[in-house]
Amino acid sequence: FVLTSPCVPAEASDEQAKTVEFNVKPGGVVHTFSEGIYECSFTYASQGGTNEQWLMSVGLSDDNKMFSCSVWPQGKSYLFFTQFKAELKGTKIEYANAYSQAAAGGQSDVPLKPEEFTIGESTTHKDGKFSAQLSKLTVIGRTRHDEL
Repeated sequence: FVLTSPCVPAEASDEQAKTVEFNVKPGGVVHTFSEGIYECSFTYASQGGTNEQWLMSVGLSDDNKMFSCSVWPQGKSYLFFTQFKAELKGTKIEYANAYSQAAAGGQSDVPLKPEEFTIGESTTHKDGKFSAQLSKLTVIGRTRHDEL
């Protein structure tokens, strides 16, 4: 599926948006993957299955005021995430949304409950509340270009 962020128009230039592939590795070990001008980093630990190919898409809005970062698997994820965290270096996260996969095939992803994750300096799982299912994570921050 294609994830479109509200602050990154589909017609954004190559300099404004890019998508890269990375491996999500199970085994319970903490890994971090980073990308982009404002350095979006996705830190996680997962269990089960084998390595999966995931995508990270980063982009700037046309006015350079908003920066977005999204991560999602290529296809269905079979991993159980024991933790996750997304951070935007050089910008403050103003919006985040996380999803788990729908139980039945063909349905769209289901938003995580607000009590499953927090939004602040970073977006992170909440211990004891997070269901270990993650299929998509989007964070959006305001760049510092608009400060007076």
